[in-house]
Amino acid sequence: METPRWLQSARSQWRWRGQERPSFAPAPGPGQESVWDYPRPPRLVRDDREVVVRWGGVAVARTVRAIRVLETAHPPCFYLPWADVARPLFEPAGGGSFCEWKGAARYWSLVDGERRLNGVAWSYPQPLLGAELLADCVALYPAHLDCRVADAVVQAQPGGFYGGWITPELVGPFKGEAGSSGW
Repeated sequence: METPRWLQSARSQWRWRGQERPSFAPAPGPGQESVWDYPRPPRLVRDDREVVVRWGGVAVARTVRAIRVLETAHPPCFYLPWADVARPLFEPAGGGSFCEWKGAARYWSLVDGERRLNGVAWSYPQPLLGAELLADCVALYPAHLDCRVADAVVQAQPGGFYGGWITPELVGPFKGEAGSSGW
């Protein structure tokens, strides 16, 4: 199947593609990863570290089968298999977005009795070619949740738009920080 022109155009806009690290991005030290070494299009990598997501006292997810999406300038998004999340907590949120690498996103809210977090998760039920591993997964914005990877507390990607998970091994700067709109 040939990639449509409009999609080729959207993909071609990116200057940074992980082939060289810009001068403003520090080199990673031992045991670290620079988000500037991640490729574009993104690479999908299985991660067998334990990922736990809690919302207050409620267990939302626990898995050792996460998929990290590694994309230039972004902390990885962790996609969790639907089979490893508390699916009854998820309710369609409406709306959507489109990623030129992953496809059409569907958004989800977490609902527990009277408590609600609107649009805190997203999925790609019919991902584009190259992102098929995400079809049966969901990702969560970590800002209002307790997300942990191998017991390390996750920090949310700055800016509120992107859903990357900052873990201790990552080196930025990260897309979403002030002044990063041109990356």
